[in-house]
Amino acid sequence: MEHLAEYAIFLAKLVTLLLAVLVVIAAIAGRMQRGQSGAPSPGSLEVRKLNEDYRRAAMTIKANLLPGKQFKAERKAEKARRKQQAADKRARLWVLDFHGDIRASALTGLREEITALLTTASEDDEVLVRLESAGGQVHAYGLAAAQLMRIRDRNIRLTVSVDKIAASGGYMMACVADRIIAAPFAILGSIGVIAQLPNFNRWLKERDIEYEQFMAGEHKRTVTLFGENTEEGRSKFQEEIEDVHALFKEFVGTHRPQVDLDEIATGEYWLGTRAIDHKLADELITSDDYLLKASEQADLFHLRWTGKQPWLARMLSQTANALVR
Repeated sequence: MEHLAEYAIFLAKLVTLLLAVLVVIAAIAGRMQRGQSGAPSPGSLEVRKLNEDYRRAAMTIKANLLPGKQFKAERKAEKARRKQQAADKRARLWVLDFHGDIRASALTGLREEITALLTTASEDDEVLVRLESAGGQVHAYGLAAAQLMRIRDRNIRLTVSVDKIAASGGYMMACVADRIIAAPFAILGSIGVIAQLPNFNRWLKERDIEYEQFMAGEHKRTVTLFGENTEEGRSKFQEEIEDVHALFKEFVGTHRPQVDLDEIATGEYWLGTRAIDHKLADELITSDDYLLKASEQADLFHLRWTGKQPWLARMLSQTANALVR
């Protein structure tokens, strides 16, 4: 029994040590991930011509539907069409994707893709951004919107498509576009600001735990998780939120003057058809249909930046994942 007890204590210490190592590894990997999220990272740019994807899909279907001789004739005609298109000067449409989380982590790739296309795109081109985001941090989405403004500043036509959702910070990005298209039940709007946090001060007091906070600057900290919040602090925090909301409304009004701000800047959201009524979007159409129609007259190029993590960050991340499993 004594040996079993010693063995159990040994196992408990081992598990505790492994958990501590896991926490440290996860913290380091997370910090390295956050550290590189705001700055350009080493990686590669993938360019895919979507017209070729459509062509291959069509020929695959025809190969299974048409008799042998007819398919050969169709393949010959398709080859002639491609040759003619190569000789013609066709418009170019650049396609980017942005799938946003609360920290707008996709911003790293977006800024690289926009920088790349601006080295080649001309005023005769168009950029389509397939945007999906429910919003998040104000400063992160403000920078993401500024990246899209770089396209507008070059006098390149910018279209944003919303198949599912562009709300709050997502709509801050979308409103920069010359034109917003949306699927019939896509969510748009939510032009508002929200902040919330728990307060553990009462719980700490019940356990005779004191919390001390030191600061210089009257409003360096307005509300806190552990201290006792004051009415003055709450009032100042609310004032800051109202100011952010005012700037948000001003931004939307500048880039989309056709909307009635008093009507749509209430924090509400609307589905595609209703969004059209409130002038939050311009046309009901999915990005798939928009691109398919555009492919008849233009060459479509999809850009995708693939970032590379430093080897140490990759190793730590993989180790943490393995320990969790």
